[in-house]
Amino acid sequence: MRYLGKAFTAVAVVAAIAVPGLASSGSGGVSKPATPRWVLHVQRFRGGLDGTVRDSLRFAKTNRSQLRSGPVSVRHESNGGLKNVQVNADSSPPLPQNEEAVAYSLDNPKTAVVASNDYVNGGLFIGTTHDGGKTWRSWFQASQLVQTRDFCSGGDPSVVYSRRDHAFYASQLCFFRAHPESAMEVIKSTDGGDTWTPGRYSTQVISNILSDGSVDESVFYDKEQLAVDNTPSSPFYGRLYTTYVKFHILPDGSSDYCPGQVGYTDNTDPNGDGDLTDATWTNGPIMPDTPGAGGLGTSANQGVQPIVDDQGGLDVSFMEEECNTSIDHAIYFKRSTDGGSSFGPLVQIDKPGQWEDNPDPGDLLPNKNARVPASTSAPIVFNFKNHALQFVVQNNIDRTTSGADISYTESHDYGTTWEDMRFVAVTKSGAPAPQDQFFPWMAVDTKGVTHIIWLDNRLDPNNVLIDTFRVVTKHTSSFSDNRRISTESWNPNAGFFASGAFFGDYIGVAAGPKVEYPMWTDGRNTLPSPHGQTDVFTVPNH
Repeated sequence: MRYLGKAFTAVAVVAAIAVPGLASSGSGGVSKPATPRWVLHVQRFRGGLDGTVRDSLRFAKTNRSQLRSGPVSVRHESNGGLKNVQVNADSSPPLPQNEEAVAYSLDNPKTAVVASNDYVNGGLFIGTTHDGGKTWRSWFQASQLVQTRDFCSGGDPSVVYSRRDHAFYASQLCFFRAHPESAMEVIKSTDGGDTWTPGRYSTQVISNILSDGSVDESVFYDKEQLAVDNTPSSPFYGRLYTTYVKFHILPDGSSDYCPGQVGYTDNTDPNGDGDLTDATWTNGPIMPDTPGAGGLGTSANQGVQPIVDDQGGLDVSFMEEECNTSIDHAIYFKRSTDGGSSFGPLVQIDKPGQWEDNPDPGDLLPNKNARVPASTSAPIVFNFKNHALQFVVQNNIDRTTSGADISYTESHDYGTTWEDMRFVAVTKSGAPAPQDQFFPWMAVDTKGVTHIIWLDNRLDPNNVLIDTFRVVTKHTSSFSDNRRISTESWNPNAGFFASGAFFGDYIGVAAGPKVEYPMWTDGRNTLPSPHGQTDVFTVPNH
């Protein structure tokens, strides 16, 4: 049976859900070791694989949760005229959603889609609005391995809108806790985000299952991010890109190299029947497979973020991060002018004395019982008004006096040179804000205005309670107008998982003509362990 657009509803998707990672494989004689190498990596090393993959081992679902599908009866919570809207429908018992990615329709900016990790089914929560964020409809998508149709654990969502295809695309990982198979999948919506390709008809960017059915247990593909070429004059107009990290894992669980990679396709549905499994992806290196001591050097990357500029160039930023810890040593940039087939010279974004990573090898920040990395929340965007590349990142250069900060830089020559970094999370005087700030995300609207959001501890002298802050400016020389957009603070240590907090590795924002969609993880309705709860919150457009 082929997917025929709206033949599947949210209810049908929910009914198909199985316990992620526990289904038996239908891949015949494929070897299945008792402990996949990626599991050994997580058990023995504090860094490398991202938080979503790591946390899947801490959260073993024992009871099927009941979902509410259809329109969300949201809570509108206001503070001084500012409204917050819970985007996602709840389950029973309530379980977390985190790691938000959001995009709006270039055909109708009041239509937008947000995707997040969902711990009800181990796949995605997808929220859709058609009124600028005032009301939302929920869709729950379980990830499936195309080769076997087994349900798998998902994670690391990304969302884009294609002007050429008039379609939303969403991506996520697909992996198992007890099997070595893994892949990255992309699904599609052609009706404004209301319905999506079922997991078994998704397109796979790449998998560690070889053509003969065997599995390359040494490879795990992690942290995928989407970009699409939406410039009609570009020679690669409509091309869909996915960046990711290729972890090469040895039998003891250590990784000796983990370079950035890219995949791309010009047609996700060559037969036009809604079945994306026929799509062809071309995959190649951004950085080479080069084993190094401790996973350093050209072999070690994380947080590979793509964007397409006005000349059709594919621009990527990424961290030089050790493969077995979360220590980042530098921030780099590369650009492709041939549609992702090859990349130009390596350029370092950060300048000496202007940026430092958190020195903790597990990315723990003070007083918060959760990994809070810089590498997976360091986005790059392109400003089509002033032809600038813009980059924002968590910065620990001033941690002894102001905690973790948010810093910004930009390039006006397509990444050849970068300006000095400047602080974004600041007080009214322009000084770095007190306590920790982290998980920045950025968007630029059609007028060239920059929108940055992040999570912020500045209102709590104990450096625990979290709020969401935002700055909106056309002049990136100063970011002094920091404003709180959350109406309640929340405690990241109040539950979530029995063995520790996890609230994702990033949040998101999209901005377009007269619309802005800030999306953040919010635990104001947290329940005690072992269930815990975070939800997806936003500020609706007026």
